[in-house]
Amino acid sequence: MTSLLVAKQYLRKFYGKYEIFLVPLWKFLIAFISLMLINSRMGYMERINKMTAVLVIALMCSFMPMNFIIIVAAAFILLHVYALSLECAVVVLAVFLLMFLVYFRFSPKDTFVVVLMPICFLLKIPYVIPIAMGLLGTPASAVSVACGTAVYYLLAYVNESTATLISMEGEEITARFRFIIDGILANRTMVVTIAAFAITLIFVYLIRRLSVDHSWTIAIIAGALVNIMLLLVGDLMFDTNVAVGGVIIGTVVSALIAAVIQFFAFHVDYSRTEKVQFEDDEYYYYVKAVPKVTVAAPERKVKKINQQKKAHPSQRGAEGKRTNK
Repeated sequence: MTSLLVAKQYLRKFYGKYEIFLVPLWKFLIAFISLMLINSRMGYMERINKMTAVLVIALMCSFMPMNFIIIVAAAFILLHVYALSLECAVVVLAVFLLMFLVYFRFSPKDTFVVVLMPICFLLKIPYVIPIAMGLLGTPASAVSVACGTAVYYLLAYVNESTATLISMEGEEITARFRFIIDGILANRTMVVTIAAFAITLIFVYLIRRLSVDHSWTIAIIAGALVNIMLLLVGDLMFDTNVAVGGVIIGTVVSALIAAVIQFFAFHVDYSRTEKVQFEDDEYYYYVKAVPKVTVAAPERKVKKINQQKKAHPSQRGAEGKRTNK
């Protein structure tokens, strides 16, 4: 454990020292992966479905605010959908405008959640986001989780309906609009997943705020169990066809990742808990103080020792005779 704590201190020092370089690199990687994901899932517009275009836009995003990445990703999606169907682009634009109004109103600082959510879905571990945001965020973070989940299912729906949308080009505009809107609103899996993630996030948040020992650990375990239960109940009630094994394994892996997040964000020593009581003119105060577990990283000091070669007595005598001569 001590070696892990030392490594944690090294990582914090390294990040603090090179933050000016690591933050743009982090933004570049997030933007690059997101845009490549969009192009691989859709790719209907050839002009932006190129590595050079993705690299240029990702480099631009690395020097811009995090919310700019969401706007660029939304623009990529709209351009691809527009190349597929004008009616679909109009519906997707309306959905994005609604999500942006809600997102920027309640949780504009959780940009990385909206971007990472579709990526975690592809990695089969989307459950880590609601658990992690329950530990690190607030109940308002459920809005960001919902937006990221909606984006993933929107991409999946457009990708699955490509052949149908192409075949409906000869039909009336109203029929095409109705098909797209009905397909989005009738997605029970998306609705159940958003509700389950929101409840899990709020549940984890409420437990980790309790003044009990090991509240974060209890919150992770309870959140994982609640997440599994809600998704399985939703499957029974609305026939969402979720993979039971995938949900259980993915939630367990997500709980382990959340435990790593806890180690870096909230690692305390409950054995040294202190309870303090004091008062002023108006109130009595009862304070529970739990110390953090910290270990000072050892500093390596290198000493340079210059050894001068001493001349042998016979050599010094010979040198003395030369000088006398």
